[in-house]
Amino acid sequence: MKQLLIKLIECQKLTFEESKSLMYGIAHNEVNDAQIAAILTAFIIRSISIEELRGFRQALIELAIRVNLNDGFGIDLCGTGGDGKNTFNISTLSSFVVAASGYPVIKHGNYGATSVSGSSNVMEHLGYRFSNEENKLQEDLDKTGICFLHAPLFHPALRVVGPVRRQLGIKSFFNMLGPLVNPANPMYQLSGVYSSEVGRVYSYFLQTENKKFTVLHSLDGYDEVSLTSPVKLFTNKGETLVNFEANGLKKVNPQSIAGGETMKEAAKIFISVLGNRATTEQHSVVVANSALAICCIDESKTLDDSLTLAHESVVSGKASALFKKLINMQ
Repeated sequence: MKQLLIKLIECQKLTFEESKSLMYGIAHNEVNDAQIAAILTAFIIRSISIEELRGFRQALIELAIRVNLNDGFGIDLCGTGGDGKNTFNISTLSSFVVAASGYPVIKHGNYGATSVSGSSNVMEHLGYRFSNEENKLQEDLDKTGICFLHAPLFHPALRVVGPVRRQLGIKSFFNMLGPLVNPANPMYQLSGVYSSEVGRVYSYFLQTENKKFTVLHSLDGYDEVSLTSPVKLFTNKGETLVNFEANGLKKVNPQSIAGGETMKEAAKIFISVLGNRATTEQHSVVVANSALAICCIDESKTLDDSLTLAHESVVSGKASALFKKLINMQ
């Protein structure tokens, strides 16, 4: 481990096998907190290579507690985070909207390392009980159409690095890894990323797995559809640029989609969106992200069809009812 750390400090790139070995060392507590901080810092100073990301990812997948849910039929809505925008929990809310629209969601998430409220923070705060038991997760999925996989329960390395990441409070290469290592390996994936460069890396990885995917990046820096700018999409079919104003959704001000300063404020926004009491801007952003997920899992739906379906799942109360049912099952 020490030699690999020295190599990183000297700005040398690791091979696939070295990266894999380093992640195994982290997972097995062979690396202390100070060394973890140094590793994270090394990859903040320079960009991670494809081979290094492949090695880290392969180790996480090999070490993970794997679960078979719906034989993989479902979609994960998971962003990298780390965009520094502190929006409300858009992808988590969209997960409930998509599930309420009739599509199974196998959501992978974690505590926020750079924001007040990550997906796990808000779910835990609102009463969801994390589990890595396959039967419990499948029951959630069978009865509500959604289940939530809290990353540290499945990935020992993520559990080890979590406290250091939160203390650093800045994005690291673990932000890139999170959406790529869902332990249920669902067939469909909608992932928001914090840069177009990362979007192309994701596209490369997901193509090799023969997944149906949509990777998105708002051009002004958001790792989700923010409606503050056009959105770059990377799919199995290539790259496209989408401006939701062409679909009737107005451009929004960044302040209108802020996530609040406390967990209590974040949870209040979450419940207001599900309960159809949100602002037009908050509602529109969730509907836009949900629509892209619906298009990803159901090719028969146009973007306009999907926007209508997502809107109706909120205003009808179906998304709120689904959330309440899931929480009452815990």
